[in-house]
Amino acid sequence: MPRPIHALIDLDALRQNLLVLRQRAPHPRVWAVVKANAYGHGIERVLEAVRGADGLALLDLNEAEKVRAAGWRGPVLLLEGAFESRDLELCSRLGLWHTVHCDEQIDALSKHKTQEPHRVFLKLNSGMNRLGFTPQRYRSAWSRLQALTQVDEISHMTHFSDADGARGVAHQMRVFDEVTRDLAGERSLANSAALLRHPETHADWVRPGIALYGSSPDFPEHDLAHWGLQPVMSLRSQVIAVQSLQSGDTVGYGSTFVAPNAMRVGVVACGYADGYPRHAGTNTPVLVNGVRTRTLGRVSMDMLVVDLTDVPQAGMGSEVTLWGRSSSGAVLPIDEVAQAAGTVGYELMCALSPRVPVQTASN
Repeated sequence: MPRPIHALIDLDALRQNLLVLRQRAPHPRVWAVVKANAYGHGIERVLEAVRGADGLALLDLNEAEKVRAAGWRGPVLLLEGAFESRDLELCSRLGLWHTVHCDEQIDALSKHKTQEPHRVFLKLNSGMNRLGFTPQRYRSAWSRLQALTQVDEISHMTHFSDADGARGVAHQMRVFDEVTRDLAGERSLANSAALLRHPETHADWVRPGIALYGSSPDFPEHDLAHWGLQPVMSLRSQVIAVQSLQSGDTVGYGSTFVAPNAMRVGVVACGYADGYPRHAGTNTPVLVNGVRTRTLGRVSMDMLVVDLTDVPQAGMGSEVTLWGRSSSGAVLPIDEVAQAAGTVGYELMCALSPRVPVQTASN
């Protein structure tokens, strides 16, 4: 039989999360952000569950081709725009909307031959200093685009650096409002954190990403239950061996865990080659038969060790939920695992290894 590890993608949970986010932002249209292969969930796998969105936002032209081939006829937005001039040909052929964030992209558009003018989203660098035109140059970029026959409608967008934290969005909102005042076109500002925490950012289009997949964008201040979200990805495996330790025995490479007393531990078929974070040390939360316990010692390539002290009935074949929902319904939020590993839920989702079999569930 194959190794007893698999990821389960709950499409009903994804649909429910989209509904919750629409309820939180009832007026704007919704981009379902499906970049990075739908945050590791599989873009073709989740497409049916996000058909309730008004548009799909992504980065990769290959992913855009996949959603069109799968029958998606709604708007598709390239969040980083065209990377080279010939990408615009595919934008024309597939009817893609695209971000414009630099002069080179405007130059390419000005030379592009198309019978159908393009819908573009002009990006403002309102303070994050990643992509976008500075406030001083934004209106001149808008004027350049406005003069092109290759351009149909121009929308305005920016991205928040601190929507999930204490600094908030007010400083960037002031810049955006001042720069775009009296310019025609729709607005798109809100990512997941802004959608949930800052309704003043909702505008015409919201762009939820991580919240769709059941991770709280402002964890640990709020967990996914606070926002009414459900985990979409569950990583499950089984105990494949049990060891009985004596006081002073050690576990794993480097002997980083030393047993303080006699105890039973379970060896689990999951390691960093499966996408579980190697830097998740002792005390990372885990569920065994739906009961919360902890990992012990270092994560190996193919295995990790869990404490069975609080799960005395566990043994060979017992279910282990590394994150997500156990078969009994108990939930271990991916954010808690990520926090213990010094990272974020985004990274764990996207790092799921191709060697892990993926199943889907939907009623």
